[in-house]
Amino acid sequence: MNQLRLVRRLTLAVLLSASSFWAIAQQWTPKQANDWYKSQPWLVGSNFLPASAINQLEMWQAQSFDPKRIDKELGYAESLGMNTMRVFLHDMVWRQDAKGFKNRIDQFLALCAKHKIRPMLVLFDSCWDPQPKLGKQHAPVLGRHNSGWVQGPGAAILSDKTKWESLRSYVKDVVGTFRADKRILAWDIVNEPDNENSNSYGKNGKIKTELPNKAQLGVELVKAGFGWAREAKPTQPITSGPWKGDWSSLEKMDEMNKFLVQNSDVITFHNYGPPAEFQKRVNELKKFGRPLICTEYMARPAGSTFEGSLPIAKTEHVGMINWGFVSGKSNTIYPWDSWQKQYTAEPPVWFHDIFRENGQPYIAAETTFIRKMTGKK
Repeated sequence: MNQLRLVRRLTLAVLLSASSFWAIAQQWTPKQANDWYKSQPWLVGSNFLPASAINQLEMWQAQSFDPKRIDKELGYAESLGMNTMRVFLHDMVWRQDAKGFKNRIDQFLALCAKHKIRPMLVLFDSCWDPQPKLGKQHAPVLGRHNSGWVQGPGAAILSDKTKWESLRSYVKDVVGTFRADKRILAWDIVNEPDNENSNSYGKNGKIKTELPNKAQLGVELVKAGFGWAREAKPTQPITSGPWKGDWSSLEKMDEMNKFLVQNSDVITFHNYGPPAEFQKRVNELKKFGRPLICTEYMARPAGSTFEGSLPIAKTEHVGMINWGFVSGKSNTIYPWDSWQKQYTAEPPVWFHDIFRENGQPYIAAETTFIRKMTGKK
């Protein structure tokens, strides 16, 4: 009898352990997601790359990692009342030196915590140069928007499924290492997974090096990435956001967008349109009953501004992360069409970015407005 009881207890323990793993490994329920979101402040921040880095590799490689510059710029963010940043990692840096890379992430998180900022970390990105190379990065191309930003993984790995096991190891190691770290807000699996890069390295670009089946590979990568991240059992939410297409109903969504809204714990999205377009996108996504965070917006000449979007977002309680923070090597004060047109001087209206490299605001009234919206005195 005692042996039978012991077997039953062991069996129950195994079942409870398995069910616990299953609960953690699956998508959060809408209630879990909304309960988590209610515990957060109104999320406001920027996509972050220090002015001293041209891309993710230069930000994270040991020889160019710049904690002093990062600390200074995060201080600018704190002064605006920002409480989050969206920050891109890269699989190549992990593959080169996993321990060192994770130590630098830890240093970065400590600096964020110092400034009361909890970042969203992006694991992969499908935009810009499909042929990243480790080591010293090239100088910015004069007047060209994101002339040195790189994809992760690069085309050589993305196009070869036999190499994807290393991507799985990267995700499981990084997410697993920081799975319970309260300094991290969330994990963004892939930025714009099905972006074909046609304007820059694709069919319309000056440098035509993009994979012909890039969009479908991106769809496959983000689906695999969600699975790898779930395997690591993070306590933070995971997400990846739609950025184009019809979001008015599941029936009208393409395969990519349908997967994203049906598998993300919290729904993220991009919108670079004027206020009416932003409101429309919010209305389309609210119906799914999950928290919303806009992880890219603010392109002044396109009509996407802080003054236009932030008041709507505050009313709707939508988190807001604009593109661009301090003007630097990224050249994102120049517009997207700088891949087709030559700019030799600072544009009359900056496309992205809030501060000059010396910490002076591009538009003082704009930073005053952001402080007003965040309640920062």
